[in-house]
Amino acid sequence: MPENHVRPDWDTYFLEIMRAVATRATCDRGRSGAVIVKDKRIICTGYVGAPRGLPHCDEVGHLFKESIKPDGTKTQNCVRTTHAEMNAIIQAALHGVSVNGSTLYCRMTPCLDCTKAIISAGIKRVVCERRYKDDEISRQFLKDAGVELVVLSNEIQQYPSQDGQKN
Repeated sequence: MPENHVRPDWDTYFLEIMRAVATRATCDRGRSGAVIVKDKRIICTGYVGAPRGLPHCDEVGHLFKESIKPDGTKTQNCVRTTHAEMNAIIQAALHGVSVNGSTLYCRMTPCLDCTKAIISAGIKRVVCERRYKDDEISRQFLKDAGVELVVLSNEIQQYPSQDGQKN
């Protein structure tokens, strides 16, 4: 008798695809992916990488910018790359595909810049695996804009060189 196959729900299915997209990312600090879906169809994908025609972190190293958080601690951000969520929205725009009313699947709660793009693009739902550091403003913006946010784990995404250490 064949073993029982458990068919994944839609969120699980698209998160698995997002993980596959993330394998194309070119910054080892946060190999993230994003999948934008409308009516249970993938309309575009994106992953972390440098803008078209510019060198990638995997090729030339990171370009760090130090920031000071509200509590006074320092953090390092690699600014060479564009985030997966933004790249997915850009890919849709580049190819003339509307993301209005869609769902975005991603690794962690979007950063503030990606959050603003998500809201402005008309994306209505965001599903992510875990939280991003310092995501309170992003979460509030999404709530205020009426964008449903589903976070599967309250764990904060960890990655190399996150807090003041260069690798």
